Amino acid sequence: MLKLSLKIVFIVFALNSFAQSPHGDGFKIDCATCHSSENWKVNLKKMSFDHKTTRFVLTGQHLIVDCKSCHTTLKFQEAKSECAACHTDIHQNTLGRDCAKCHHTKAWIIADTKTMHQTSRFPLLGNHAVADCASCHISASNFKYLPQGIECIDCHKTDYQATTSPNHQQAGYSANCSECHGVKAVSWTASNFEHSFFPLTGGHGISCIECHKDGSYQKISNECVSCHLNDYNSTINPNHKQSGLSTSCAECHTTNPGWNPASYKQHDSKYFPIYSGSHNGEWNNCTDCHANKNYTAFNCTNCHEHSKSKMDGEHDDVNGYSYQSTACFSCHPQGDKSGSFNHSTTNFELKGAHITADCLDCHTKGYSGTSMECNSCHQKNFTEAKTPSHTAAGISVDCKTCHSSSAWQPSSFKHGTTGYELTGGHAAVVQCSSCHKGNTTSAQSDCISCHKVQYDEAKGHVAASFPADCRMCHNSNNWLGASFNHSQTAFPLTGAHTTADCASCHTSGVYTGLSMECKSCHQTNFNSAQVPSHTAAGISFECKTCHTSTGWQPSTFNHTTTGFALSGGHAAVVQCSSCHKGNTASATSDCISCHKVQYDGAKGHVASSFPTDCRMCHNSNNWLGASFNHSQTAFPLTGAHTTADCTSCHTSGVYTGLSMECKSCHQTNYNAAVDPNHKTLALHVTCADCHTTNPGWNPASFAIHNNYYALTGAHSAIAKDCAACHKGTYVNTPNTCNGCHAADYNMAANPNHKTAQFPTECATCHTSNAWVPSTFNHDAQYFPIYSGKHSGKWTLCSECHTSATNFSLFSCIKCHEHSNKTNVDNDHQGENGYTYTATSCYTCHPGGNSN
Repeated sequence: MLKLSLKIVFIVFALNSFAQSPHGDGFKIDCATCHSSENWKVNLKKMSFDHKTTRFVLTGQHLIVDCKSCHTTLKFQEAKSECAACHTDIHQNTLGRDCAKCHHTKAWIIADTKTMHQTSRFPLLGNHAVADCASCHISASNFKYLPQGIECIDCHKTDYQATTSPNHQQAGYSANCSECHGVKAVSWTASNFEHSFFPLTGGHGISCIECHKDGSYQKISNECVSCHLNDYNSTINPNHKQSGLSTSCAECHTTNPGWNPASYKQHDSKYFPIYSGSHNGEWNNCTDCHANKNYTAFNCTNCHEHSKSKMDGEHDDVNGYSYQSTACFSCHPQGDKSGSFNHSTTNFELKGAHITADCLDCHTKGYSGTSMECNSCHQKNFTEAKTPSHTAAGISVDCKTCHSSSAWQPSSFKHGTTGYELTGGHAAVVQCSSCHKGNTTSAQSDCISCHKVQYDEAKGHVAASFPADCRMCHNSNNWLGASFNHSQTAFPLTGAHTTADCASCHTSGVYTGLSMECKSCHQTNFNSAQVPSHTAAGISFECKTCHTSTGWQPSTFNHTTTGFALSGGHAAVVQCSSCHKGNTASATSDCISCHKVQYDGAKGHVASSFPTDCRMCHNSNNWLGASFNHSQTAFPLTGAHTTADCTSCHTSGVYTGLSMECKSCHQTNYNAAVDPNHKTLALHVTCADCHTTNPGWNPASFAIHNNYYALTGAHSAIAKDCAACHKGTYVNTPNTCNGCHAADYNMAANPNHKTAQFPTECATCHTSNAWVPSTFNHDAQYFPIYSGKHSGKWTLCSECHTSATNFSLFSCIKCHEHSNKTNVDNDHQGENGYTYTATSCYTCHPGGNSN
């Protein structure tokens, strides 16, 4: 027996050492891990193989799945780790490719659909949180969740069109429902509408159509009277319309219902204190004072102790007293018994001499309508004024321009406020008419307007056309001692001009209209200049470009200001005409404009079409020692390009206009590439997508793979094994789960994805990390089978779902005690609406509990 065992061990060893493994060449696990010396049949209970040593750890339902369910061949490494390899996407590619977002290996049931939905682009709030999934996802019964629009109108267009109070379509309402309705609300009430432009307070908390009566919700007036004109017209206490009261309701009313309480608080500040002082609480209706409902008229004498005989006796020594209906108000504007008339409450406050003046001095014709113009009282003072004579000088009748209310003298008129200060000889003038002939309004500040006689008589002024602005030479003290300040002109004298005789510039004796151009005086200097010759070089006539007024030398022209600094060999050039042929204006800074002869004579420049910008290779010191900096071009040299010979790229001897695309030089390399074969696979000819300029084309990478297909999860582990997905072709590789994992889908048995016609979009339930865990929240969405009394009471979906092709069908009565109709009928005697049907249990026991 020992010999036999040794033979078996030897045979096993020999098979492991020499025979080809049926599990594939890459399978390195010892046979004894799964097989025994008794026979090759695998005993799952006795084998020591631990699936945790693989890259796919078994958890949840995978722990009890038969190995062959996943490993359909003896080559175990051929089994895929992606969910879609075994599990068909019942959601038909409508929920994405990441199954693990919803499912796990414990079960396909999704634990909490509501919470999961909160992380989506449409969190469930308000009425949405309790709505049935199928009310939005109309294909949910087939496990198909097509992407939904997240705008309100995407689901509620029918509600929008059907609403008539108000009619949303007719009124042109925004289709963005959330502008008026709250997404957290459980009904369509427009409580979310922001009416801050017209706050709805008090009695305004009413239905929209009570204000928006014509169905228009735009450009409605926010004036009270636009809605309340009828209220205004019908009010009789007081009669608003008859009394001409303001139609601005807010002056007296608030938004409280019923218009009450109403108050005209402005009455105290604008007219008379009735809400404060001695009259507060002494009246009931406006008509107590405004007896005839004319609110511009009132009566003081029809109340309390104001009898005429008593009033006459109390006011016999009061100047101007009369017993009239409004007389009290004149002296008692605040309603006080001891009051006296406060003139400050009128538009004419008493100041200065007006304070002690008798009332009748001004109010000669009563106390209302008295003019506030000075001349209404002081016309005689104005007419009789002699120093100066106001009438002769045409002085304004507005006395306060010069006088104050304290006294006529001294006059407070400040001549400086006119813009013309009286100084020197002008200050000694007493009579305004000395300057102001006839009136003051037409006077001008120009000297010549008063002193033309002196100008005309002054020697040489007219003949020499001297300026008529006397201030340029004279001052206001006297005419003598005149001196001309040339700085007051547009040509201030500087340098040699300050010592020049006037006649050297003003040669014709004319002092106005002379040209300020340098050449008008210095044309001879310009023509005779030789170093350089200004005429030969075409130099500008604008002398100040190079010279100053101090002297012609030294010249200060800075050539750098032209944008072309003279350096190197250019700095040694003395004669401008060496470069500027004929003129300076048309000169350009292009080297070729001066050095075309040198360019044409240089070896190979013309034949090779070298650039004409000499600075690319030469400097301004000399032509020798030329060096070309390729970085100055649009194609800087890097990597292997830095050591390449010029002619390897510039093969035709042409150095301009060459293509900068890789393929223009490397088409041969592209055609010859075999790993992978670029030409066969029709890869991009934009080499830079994968390669750098490093020698040998390596390392190569396809950094933009995520632009086409993001490598995440298990895909990232094979990112460098291109052939694992691309199977020899790089242009037709599918980018859907099912494109690669159709076999896994077809082999999925619990549940059978193919039979149940699950969607083929694996990411709906599975992730790219692994097929498990998958997520199908059966408990939260439908019925608790992973928790409660049904947890662990079932094995296959088909135990409840009677149709393998339609999981919306299920039966409650095919299990445990529910299969006996008689027992169930007895248990439910007296239960209203009870019937023994396949789904009737679920109606009363949606949580699976017996009670």
